[in-house]
Amino acid sequence: MLQSLLIKNALLISTEDNSITKKDLLIRQGKINQVSEKIEGDTSTTEVIDVEEKYIMPGLIDCHTHVGIIEEATGKIGVDNNETSDPVTPHMRGIDAIHPFDLAFLDAVKSGITTVMTGPGSNNAVGGLSAAIKTHGKIIDEMIIRNPVGLKIALGENPMSTYGKMNKAPVTRMATAALIRELFMRTQDYMVQKENNKIKERDLQLESVIPLLKGEISLRAHAHRADDIVTACRIAEEFGISKLVIEHGTEANLVKEYLKEREVPVAFGPMLTPRLKIELKKRDYTCALDLIDVGVKVALITDHPYNLIDQLRIVAALAISEGLSEADAMKCVTTYPAEILECHQRIGKLQEGYDADLVVFDGMPFDINSKVLLTIINGKVVYRR
Repeated sequence: MLQSLLIKNALLISTEDNSITKKDLLIRQGKINQVSEKIEGDTSTTEVIDVEEKYIMPGLIDCHTHVGIIEEATGKIGVDNNETSDPVTPHMRGIDAIHPFDLAFLDAVKSGITTVMTGPGSNNAVGGLSAAIKTHGKIIDEMIIRNPVGLKIALGENPMSTYGKMNKAPVTRMATAALIRELFMRTQDYMVQKENNKIKERDLQLESVIPLLKGEISLRAHAHRADDIVTACRIAEEFGISKLVIEHGTEANLVKEYLKEREVPVAFGPMLTPRLKIELKKRDYTCALDLIDVGVKVALITDHPYNLIDQLRIVAALAISEGLSEADAMKCVTTYPAEILECHQRIGKLQEGYDADLVVFDGMPFDINSKVLLTIINGKVVYRR
């Protein structure tokens, strides 16, 4: 039985500066074991794939999607992203709704995307817990990289339009923020009671928030407008939340120095949808460029299915055409999303000890004419053109 995989004659693209060097990569037990100019493998125990000087890079990472939760080609019964029976649902766990056989997973591996964050939507003030997963597998528990990875809150238009029409809170931005604060305050009180062994009955909602207030996971804040972005920062600071990610961030460049000072990253996008909401009026690639220029960490996202998962590379290519450097584009779909997901010790780089998640292109990755030839996840070939 073959125990290892050896990739020969690969043109390895650096995630640091986009430089290219010819390398061989030896993969063992799902990890990158060695990266060197020349590696010889024992063909009796090692599968050898000669990519013949094709381009290789880490698998792409999309750190904001609803893959497997909003299923393709199933209709309403496959839409599980928003539990709109209540505007505050921190105990909803994305893992319980992910369908590994969703067609989007096949599209992902065909496109060289090896990791996604997927989780609840943005109709609730507090939506629930998201997970970082690999894009290939049959058992979701075996696809997990990190679960939970964050708690979703949503500010602005979505919660108000969902519940306002029912004349139920939140009708205003004030009510959205108040609902979030109320939940966090109750959790703080619950944590004190728990530490003093005064809890008579466990509360699943409050238990779900404890990892956030302890700094173990991130607060993932859906926010487009600049004022909503600042509100997310204000709430995080009020409750001593050390990890905050702004999701979408349409007007984040208007408060770029504010975000830089607080080291708050932005999962930026989606970019290919029409501006159907007033919050999207100022959407432009300039926002991402401005954020990167001042040193804010930016990851490009599809928000699948609002942009399809296989459009991540297209978004990066368009950003390059608008002035983003190829080196920064590379980071925005590999190292930065890995860091935002706090999985950067495992994914996002082709280095010894990292998960063997990689993609081979027949040309430069951000050339739209380039094709994915090979996608490898955890050291296994999951797609071959």
